[in-house]
Amino acid sequence: MSPVPPQRRESFWARVMAETAVASVGIALLSCALIANQRFLDRHFVPSFFLPRHWYVVLQTSGRLAMAILGTWLALVARRRTGRPAEWLSAEDEPRRQPDPRLGWTWVPARTGHKRIGARVIDYAIDPAGYRVSSVDEPVDPERPTILFTGESVMFGEGLTYAESIPAQVGAMMGIQTANLAVHGYGNDQAYLRLETELPHFRRPVAAVSLFMTALFGRNLDQDRPHLGPGLVWLPGEQRSRLSSLAKLLVPYRADTTVERGVRVTQEVLRAISKLARAHGATPLLVVLQFGHEEGPEQVLRRRILDDASIPYVLIDVDSSWRLPWDRHPNARAAHAIAAAIVTELRGRLAVAATLRERKGRDERSWAYSSN
Repeated sequence: MSPVPPQRRESFWARVMAETAVASVGIALLSCALIANQRFLDRHFVPSFFLPRHWYVVLQTSGRLAMAILGTWLALVARRRTGRPAEWLSAEDEPRRQPDPRLGWTWVPARTGHKRIGARVIDYAIDPAGYRVSSVDEPVDPERPTILFTGESVMFGEGLTYAESIPAQVGAMMGIQTANLAVHGYGNDQAYLRLETELPHFRRPVAAVSLFMTALFGRNLDQDRPHLGPGLVWLPGEQRSRLSSLAKLLVPYRADTTVERGVRVTQEVLRAISKLARAHGATPLLVVLQFGHEEGPEQVLRRRILDDASIPYVLIDVDSSWRLPWDRHPNARAAHAIAAAIVTELRGRLAVAATLRERKGRDERSWAYSSN
């Protein structure tokens, strides 16, 4: 009998470990089927961008049998399909990412990636500074007046052409250059750290637009990447397997202490973004997106994080059907509606800021004249 090659043995044991881990998730779901109720789900399962809350409600209200079936499927069937990287963790996906010791990951600069999505091929052009642009040959000019956008794949424009993306549409409507700093998978703390790094490079920043979604709040709780703790203390990522990260994505269970910590840190981060923008002479704008009807727990979470902390924001409601057909990202129609709402809010805030600057200048001139 021929000896088994070492690579095959390693592959076998890796597959066994992966299948065992997925089976464990299935067993956990079977256990949840026995103990879960509506109150338990609302308290411990944070909103998820990939799995909306009403899916969990359906699982509970239509009978815990659904969860039991899902657990059985994971334990007996899905475990055989593991071993391949999840799309959101794939290093080969476009736009291409590279490790970053402070942020976790950033875009590979000065390249254009191509991704077939449905019937279209989308070009993802990243300039030498790491911002999404229409063409690598047309980088963002830090000397020009600029509106900066931070966030993740929604703000980046996943599945959309550059012209269809939210920042590009805002720039076209306002006639001002925009810088798209968004990076897929970012939490609010990563978005803040990226803005903190990039904002000083711009000579005339006009505004800094940031994004918050209750459906993405769970990312702010992740510790398997570089992250900010209480007091905005930078902390290194904790080692965790891809399978474990995927399980956390699919089953977003969080302990009370974890959620409470995340609420406090998120509030600190959003305040810091506003303070950072103002320190550089830019007008801050926090955009809160809500796709379709806002569920009760989502509303409670939004008010707990933002309203209770007196953090100003503009809430933009988007038709839940205005999504890409293959996933939950906004389509071009939704991006246009979001951009139009941002433009309306920005024009108002910039007008107020201009009035205040004019009044301040007038008062200073008056004081100087009276002193003479």
